[in-house]
Amino acid sequence: MCWSATADVWAGLGISAVGVASLASVRRPGDAPLAALPLLLGAHQIVEAAVWHAGGGTGPATLAWAVIALPLLPLWVSLGVLTSARPADRPRLLVPLAVGLATTAALVYRLATRPVSAEIRGHTLGYAVDLPYAPLVLAGYLLATVGALLLARDRLLRILGLLSGLGAAVCALVWRTEFVSTWCALAAVASLLLLVWVRGRRPVASAGGSEPGRP
Repeated sequence: MCWSATADVWAGLGISAVGVASLASVRRPGDAPLAALPLLLGAHQIVEAAVWHAGGGTGPATLAWAVIALPLLPLWVSLGVLTSARPADRPRLLVPLAVGLATTAALVYRLATRPVSAEIRGHTLGYAVDLPYAPLVLAGYLLATVGALLLARDRLLRILGLLSGLGAAVCALVWRTEFVSTWCALAAVASLLLLVWVRGRRPVASAGGSEPGRP
């Protein structure tokens, strides 16, 4: 989320370009979901530009924004961390994936049965979704996204998890003041870090050989 429709468009295009570069740099099939994450984040920014132009409300753009932000991200991130991990590291990553699946299912149900609305508040957009047990859903969401990254063996992914957790807290505090929305800056930094991560990966070694480079 950025502070205007124009900022959302430009941020979305820039982040999407990073996503294209990330996907082009993939050397391991299992890295593709995380490498494609900037493309999803970029599309999210562009969708929000449509929400700005619509003046908020409950239209298709608002629903599309909510689908990406709420049910899709916890499943995407937890699954991406799992598929990029070495087989020996995957059992512990099944926990955030299972939590992500449960969180996604709960959020899909709410979006299918309850409306989501957006309201322009100064240089921010506020979104309203009727979520029962909101603290529990939030805890599941954070475990599936930030938690999955922090549980990864890869150092850059753990750094991304720490950055995402701290950055989200700061962005949320600023956003709640309705002064300016800075989520797009966090998305941009996270996308650049993912690009560095995927370019530092090495191809999977052939059978019988050792795997070079960072895990």
